[in-house]
Amino acid sequence: MKWYGQIGYRDCVEVEPGVWEEQITEVNKYGDILRNYSSNQQGTKINDDISVSNQISILADPYLLKSFHKIIYITFGGTKWRVSNIEVQYPRLIVTLGSVYIEDAEDNNNGY
Repeated sequence: MKWYGQIGYRDCVEVEPGVWEEQITEVNKYGDILRNYSSNQQGTKINDDISVSNQISILADPYLLKSFHKIIYITFGGTKWRVSNIEVQYPRLIVTLGSVYIEDAEDNNNGY
């Protein structure tokens, strides 16, 4: 199955001399879905946590190979998903998705 979506990178940019801020850049990419799997994790919350273990194989360009460690989310099915694992299998990246990426919470705690 084919995939097309956005990849979100977190990068530090200099906005003024000596002042750095985190910025998220999105790029559109194509790939192949290797695995399509989801699960609901029951916990003490009112709503269950939704998690996927989808794997997407992306043909890596030079920028993607150089900065794959900056990838924080990928869009899949209209939703942004946190990247839980990236495996380099040159010339491809095998990306495993995890839980839903929530922008406000991620920005407040730097994604960790």
